[in-house]
Amino acid sequence: MMMDLKCQMSEKLSNTIISNRISSGIKGLDNMIGGGFPEGHIVVVIGDSGVGKTTFAMQFVMDGLVKKEPAIYISIEEEKESLIASAMVYGWDMEKYIKENKLAILNLDLSDIKTTARKIKTELPEFIESFGAKRMVIDSITLFSMMFDDVIERRIRLAGLIKAIRNVGITSLFTAELNTDSTRHSKDGIVEYTSDGVLIFAHNEVEKNIKLMMRVVKMRRVQHDRSYRPYEITNKGIVVYPNEMVFQHGV
Repeated sequence: MMMDLKCQMSEKLSNTIISNRISSGIKGLDNMIGGGFPEGHIVVVIGDSGVGKTTFAMQFVMDGLVKKEPAIYISIEEEKESLIASAMVYGWDMEKYIKENKLAILNLDLSDIKTTARKIKTELPEFIESFGAKRMVIDSITLFSMMFDDVIERRIRLAGLIKAIRNVGITSLFTAELNTDSTRHSKDGIVEYTSDGVLIFAHNEVEKNIKLMMRVVKMRRVQHDRSYRPYEITNKGIVVYPNEMVFQHGV
């Protein structure tokens, strides 16, 4: 009787997790993770320059906006106007949603990073709730964490930020720079351990041809594809090919 009850509870929990999904906005990727990110997950996209991290972030936000899910985009490097212009290249009209008060694009002041970090921790959760945001992007989390020279303080600040975001329950996507000494870890080596999901986007050079490939390294509470799969950055955004294999060279 007790075993049957446990099985029923486990099945009910599994069904709840599966039903509460947030689409990544990327064709093919959702197939690899069973239908999208679990609601409330914090997912980090790790990759080198030119692999489409910011494109992914914009695509994730725009997918939500189309589905009437307000979003917050925190850009640490790229200015608001530049981001809007980059989105228009793919036909994504961010300005339209900004005017409708469905999208907020924020730029962080890194000149006083400690004050900024404190404000984010205390003010961001309240802003998320008042804005009614369902999705959030931080692009890039590496630039935020690397502003702290002390490794211990870097961990504390990042952990504090993630805890504040997690408490609100918003589904979030972080971009992170790749560690040049490792093709499987972020530059700060911290964020992948504190997030719920980790995606690696990379270049794959085979016989002088450079292709793009991605892999779902981690996605908590989700059965997912763990193989490297090819993807393209098209004029309509990123497309992943979940049924194609990649010859891995140097990965």
